[in-house]
Amino acid sequence: MCKLRISIAKSLLLLAVFACLATSGVRAQESKTAKKSDTATAAADDKAKPNPLPPDASIQQTAAIGGKTLHYTVTVGTFPVKDKDGIKTIGEVVYTAYTMAGEDRPVTFALNGGPGASSVYLNFGAIGPKRVAFGMQGDSPSDPPTLKDNPGSWLPFTDLVFIDPIGTGFSRSLVPDDQAKKDFYNSVSDIEYLSRIVYDWLVKYDRLTSRKYLVGESYGGFRGPRVTYYLQSQLGVALNGVVLVSPYLNPSIGDMDTISPLPWMLTLPSITAAHLEREGKLTADAMAPVIAYTRTDYAIALMKGHSDPAAYASMIQHVIDLTGLDPNFVRQSGGRLDTQAYLREVYRTEGKIGSVYDSNVTAYDPFPYAPDQMSNDPLLDSIIAPTTEAMVNFITHTVGWKTEARYNALSYDVNRLWARNDDLRSGSTKQLREAVAADPKLRVLIAHGWNDLSCPFMGSILTVDEMPIMGDPTRVQVHEYPGGHMFYTRPGSQEAFLQDVEAMFAKH
Repeated sequence: MCKLRISIAKSLLLLAVFACLATSGVRAQESKTAKKSDTATAAADDKAKPNPLPPDASIQQTAAIGGKTLHYTVTVGTFPVKDKDGIKTIGEVVYTAYTMAGEDRPVTFALNGGPGASSVYLNFGAIGPKRVAFGMQGDSPSDPPTLKDNPGSWLPFTDLVFIDPIGTGFSRSLVPDDQAKKDFYNSVSDIEYLSRIVYDWLVKYDRLTSRKYLVGESYGGFRGPRVTYYLQSQLGVALNGVVLVSPYLNPSIGDMDTISPLPWMLTLPSITAAHLEREGKLTADAMAPVIAYTRTDYAIALMKGHSDPAAYASMIQHVIDLTGLDPNFVRQSGGRLDTQAYLREVYRTEGKIGSVYDSNVTAYDPFPYAPDQMSNDPLLDSIIAPTTEAMVNFITHTVGWKTEARYNALSYDVNRLWARNDDLRSGSTKQLREAVAADPKLRVLIAHGWNDLSCPFMGSILTVDEMPIMGDPTRVQVHEYPGGHMFYTRPGSQEAFLQDVEAMFAKH
C-alpha cells in the first residue's frame, strides 16, 4: 500500500511537468480504451445476471379444514437482500404466504432447516392448507404428487408465511459462491438477512401490530431462538411465540463420546421408542420410565464403566430388554448404541436399512455387505421428488408465478458451502434463554418425534431442564409424538401437535 502511494505521487509530479506535451490524440485514445473497458465490464455483468424473477402473484383458494370451508389468498413473491451498505441487491428471497380476511389475525413465519432445505416440508407436510403424501413407510417418490386439504393446517387460527432461505426453493444468491459464503451461508449472516425478511414482510403488509409467531424445523429450530432474539433486540420486533419442530438446538451436546455418557443418553430413548412402536406399545406412559432410567442408572453405569462390573452387566441386560436388539450387538457396543450401526443392525436380516430421521421408515440397503453405510438416507432420498413436483406445479401452474429457474427442495450445494464453525457448534440455547428472559410473555413449544435419531428428543429435554425457571414454568415446554423427525406425517401425531399449538396460541 505504501509503495502504491509513492508511485502515484511521482506520477502526479511527472504529469504536472509534462502536461504541456500531452496531445489531444492521446487523450482521445485513452477515452476510447476506457469506454471499451466499461462496455466490456457491463456486458460481463449482464451476462452473469440470471433472468429476473416474476413479479408477485396471488390467487384465491379454498380448503375444507376442521369442518369449515376456508377462503384464503395465496401470494408468491420476492424480497431483495441488500449488501451492508443497503445499495446493491445481493440475493432474492422467495416466500409463499397464505392469508385470510379478518381482524386481529396472527401471522406465523415458517423456516425449514438443512442447511439447504426449502420450507416446502412445513408447507405441504405440516401446517399449510394443502399437503402431499411423503415420509411414511410405503410412500413412493413416483406416486402422483396430489395436493389435498390438510386437516392439521394452522390456517384456521393464523396467517402463514413460508420463507425459502437463499439457495433453497427459488430463492437465490446474486454473488459468487465465495461471497455467498460470507453473505448467506453461515450461522450469523443467515440469521440477520432472514430476520430482515420477516421485518420487511410485516412492514410491506402493515402487520407490525399483529400477534407474531415463528416455527422452525430441524436447522430451522436452530434458527428459531436466534431469529427471535435478533428481531427482539436488534430490529425491534417482538414475537409472541416460537414453535421448534425437531430442533437442532445444541449441536455440541453429543461431543466426547469416549468419556461422556451424554451421546448415548440421547440415542437410547429414541431407539427404545422405535422398538415400542414396532410392538404397538409406544405411549408417553411407556416412555416415562425409559427417560428416568436414561438420566439415572444408565448414565451412572456408563460413567462407572468396568470399575463396577455388577452395575455394568445390569446395564447391558437392561439395554437389551429395552431395545429388543441382538444381545451380542449390545454387548459388543458396550451398551452404547451408535446411530448408524443401529440403523443397519435392526433390519439386517431383511436386507434393509432404517432412516436416521425415523428408524421405522426403511428401504432396501443397496450395499448390504459393505462395512459401513454407503447409500444416502432412505427417507431423505424419497421425499425430494414428491415435494419438488408438488411445489413447482403449485407455484408455476396454480398460482401462475412463472419462472424457468430450478427449484431446490433440498440443496446439497448450500449444505456443502455452509460454514461449520464454532458459532454453529455453540447452538442456540443461549439465545433461547435470552429471548425468554427478555419477554415474560414469550412462549416456546419444542416438539419432537419419539423415533428421531437426527435430533433426538432427549437433547431438548436435558437442555430445557437446565434452564432457569423464569416466571411461569410452562412457558417453555417439550412435547413428544409418535414418529420421527417429521412426525407430522403421522395423522395422529399431527392432530396432537395441532392441539398443543392451538393451546399455546390461546394463551395470548
